[in-house]
Amino acid sequence: MPASRERDLLVKAARLYYQDNLSQQQVASALGVSRSNVSRILTAARDQGIVEIRINDPAGRELDLEERLQAAFGVSSCRVASVRADEPALAKVGELAASWMLDTVKPGNSIALSWGSTLQAMVGAVPSGQDLAVEILPLVGGLSSVTSEITGEELVRELADRLGAPYQRLHAPALLETKASRDTLMAEPSIRSVLEAGRKSSVAFLGVGAVGVGSSAAVIESLHLSDRDRAAFEAADPVGDVCARFFDEDGSPVHGAVEDRVLAVTLEDLRRISTVVGLAAGVEKARGVLGALRGRYVDVLICDAPLAEGLLDLA
Repeated sequence: MPASRERDLLVKAARLYYQDNLSQQQVASALGVSRSNVSRILTAARDQGIVEIRINDPAGRELDLEERLQAAFGVSSCRVASVRADEPALAKVGELAASWMLDTVKPGNSIALSWGSTLQAMVGAVPSGQDLAVEILPLVGGLSSVTSEITGEELVRELADRLGAPYQRLHAPALLETKASRDTLMAEPSIRSVLEAGRKSSVAFLGVGAVGVGSSAAVIESLHLSDRDRAAFEAADPVGDVCARFFDEDGSPVHGAVEDRVLAVTLEDLRRISTVVGLAAGVEKARGVLGALRGRYVDVLICDAPLAEGLLDLA
């Protein structure tokens, strides 16, 4: 059969099957060929690019990347947002995290939050007017010394309002001038009890940071470390943080002046929470997220596709 006639046959068969929704037997009758020939014709149409099959996931997820991340890092679940070049990754990650929360959290659970722009995107994506019988808890004090950042206390209050849920307040800053002042506040019963409730929460949502990027850089700058303390901090080669608790590339805690001046749950506390959901957007967060995964601080990862690919490349 001449090439042009063969191609016309492929196009006609493809239109009948894919556009007109005829069965393969009906296509065979229309073309005067056997049903088995129709199957071969449709396969040839795909192989030659006459037919292109594209699957659009309405949830905006990259399922293949999710499976690869789970296999690579052993997390219990992943959500990876599909992101086009003109789309803000932060908003997409926030939407997936809000959806995961509403699908997963049950009445009677307690939800604990850290802070940061990714968590802000998640809270903003939760529809108002919910009626969910949960309690909202903070994991870290307010970050009033970090300019332009949304504090954990504000996010706790906003999420509680959207879910129609009660919440607890943590009336203390996240960053202190000295270890002694931090220890004094941590000894206060009202502060100690709120942090203890956070440690016992059913599920925790954390923004995962990377050293030198965005909020993580702002935390270090706001502490006004001495030259000696900053040198010691940098010598430990930190890569990321959760709840303003920093860790190295293996996930080991970075001890010293920074750790001593933060009022928040500890990294070990996070490991004891049954489900910890880590949120991050942007490939520049890859080293920080990898450290959090290696440290086993995150059970569920929600991120965007470029970050997921960056993690797999690093691993």
